[in-house]
Amino acid sequence: MKKENEKTKEEDDLTEEAISNESNEELDETLQSKEKEIEELNNKLLRLQADFVNFRKRAEKDKESTIAYALESFVSSLLPIIDNFQRAMESEEDKENGFYKGIEMIYQQLMKTFKDNGVEEMKCLGEDFDPNFHHAVFMEENTEYDEGKISEVLQSGYMLKDKVIRPSMVKVAK
Repeated sequence: MKKENEKTKEEDDLTEEAISNESNEELDETLQSKEKEIEELNNKLLRLQADFVNFRKRAEKDKESTIAYALESFVSSLLPIIDNFQRAMESEEDKENGFYKGIEMIYQQLMKTFKDNGVEEMKCLGEDFDPNFHHAVFMEENTEYDEGKISEVLQSGYMLKDKVIRPSMVKVAK
């Protein structure tokens, strides 16, 4: 009987050890799967954060673009008024009378407002002709300017930041 008790005890010990080994293996597998799940969730979180940062940057850029395009339309509608101010000032012979000075002050205020909003008149007299910025209306023989240089500006061109709103209408020397 003693041998049977010892045998049973040994069998019980082996069974407990086997169960303990199985439990440890299951715990290891569970731990590994949880670590893998944590890693996947961390990666997902990092991707979501990056996507959010990119979304925020894209939204800000879209907002700036919308404002710029809205401003472009408004500025384009004001350009004929600026042209008329320039023509009025050029046609006046008496540059000292009050009416001329008033027109000139309004023109200067408009140009300052343009500049404050990123709109600038393109200076092109004497520059090389560039079809990206200029619209050539005439080509003329000119001894004052080299060939391909702008000899006269017929209508000023304007840029909004880096974009041409209206090209300059020019005469080019040949």
